[in-house]
Amino acid sequence: MANVVVVGAQWGDEGKGKIVDWLSERADVIARFQGGHNAGHTLVIDSKVYKLHALPSGVVRGGKLSVIGNGVVLDPWHLMKEIATVREQGVEISPETLMIAENTPLILPIHGELDRAREEAASKGTKIGTTGRGIGPAYEDKVGRRSVRVADLADDATLEARVDRALQHHDPLRKGLGIEAVDRDALIAQLEEIAAEILPFAAPVWKVLNEKRKAGKRILFEGAQGALLDIDFGTYPFVTSSNVIAGQASTGVGIGPGSIDYVLGIVKAYTTRVGEGPFPSELDDDDGNRLGTRGHEFGTTTGRKRRCGWFDAALVRQTCVTSGVTGISLTKLDVLDGFETLKICTGYELDGAKMDYLPTAADQQARCTPIYEEMPGWSESTEGARSWNDLPANAVKYVRRIEELIGCPVAMLSTSPEREDTILVTDPFED
Repeated sequence: MANVVVVGAQWGDEGKGKIVDWLSERADVIARFQGGHNAGHTLVIDSKVYKLHALPSGVVRGGKLSVIGNGVVLDPWHLMKEIATVREQGVEISPETLMIAENTPLILPIHGELDRAREEAASKGTKIGTTGRGIGPAYEDKVGRRSVRVADLADDATLEARVDRALQHHDPLRKGLGIEAVDRDALIAQLEEIAAEILPFAAPVWKVLNEKRKAGKRILFEGAQGALLDIDFGTYPFVTSSNVIAGQASTGVGIGPGSIDYVLGIVKAYTTRVGEGPFPSELDDDDGNRLGTRGHEFGTTTGRKRRCGWFDAALVRQTCVTSGVTGISLTKLDVLDGFETLKICTGYELDGAKMDYLPTAADQQARCTPIYEEMPGWSESTEGARSWNDLPANAVKYVRRIEELIGCPVAMLSTSPEREDTILVTDPFED
């Protein structure tokens, strides 16, 4: 039986939540392996809407084990609020259905305060466009070996030592930004209070997943942001603070790379981006507004309007390579219904030279202009289509051309937010 990694292959917001939920019916375990609650997944099940940020998308499926891995940075206060919200929607969450890796770093209130203060102090052109939720500073503390981790909540002496080490770093930073020093005792008291709620979910996730794998259970590894926001391979510095590509699935939960059998890249039928940074195929015209309106392109987490543009095959071809994508799930095809002409970015022109990939240097990325290929659109509706025969001929041609340009086959096709409105070409768990 296959174990499947799901990654976003653009700048995020590709529709991973729906696809993970769709696949979770076939999985036994759903594990989040990176990111924080800055990413949002919207699930629509029987017309009921669930908005998840820290919780794995599989929690809405009964009888599944959901896991938050050590590659995640976790805000424990946000998590408990999110658990309360989904419980009110009838979802059962207990230590039997949700596990948190003991070595997961925590996002503290000081991380959000630092995140927001930095963005406010940044001059024009240097803002990253973070959500202000403390994800970046929490990852910095992890690498700087000054994190408070889930396991630390179980011992008062260890907890105090971890907080003291973190404040040795944060208080000087806060002073430079004009923020008052951290109230150490109040922070420790907050952590001691939340410990009783978080610790029942703590577990040696690496061990549990290894046992599940040996028992033949299917594991679905869920990423958060898109690969173009990867700290190494994204449009740096306008990226997130963790590795997003499929390789992170192993280190983010503590399971060997040989345990991964299939990588499913989630790809929107056009391109969107939230926040700052380069976007070669961005549209600042009626077509861009139409994509945004029809696609309801507003961030699940921030509510910010997403920037919209034509499908960028060069970028997706790039992310398929860096994540080792086996097949893609193409989402939101129905948003393109009614366009007379569609465009696909096949490469770029940089200072008079043609390139088939986006260069690494930020100044070069900013100067890249898209090279487009035009295709005829379709007037018929694709919304709710569940088989190839339900699609207009030009829609099929558009999908097939995308496959050719990115060098990767379409395994699934999504035609609405409803989970059953999906055309399955290849089942990743059976491939």
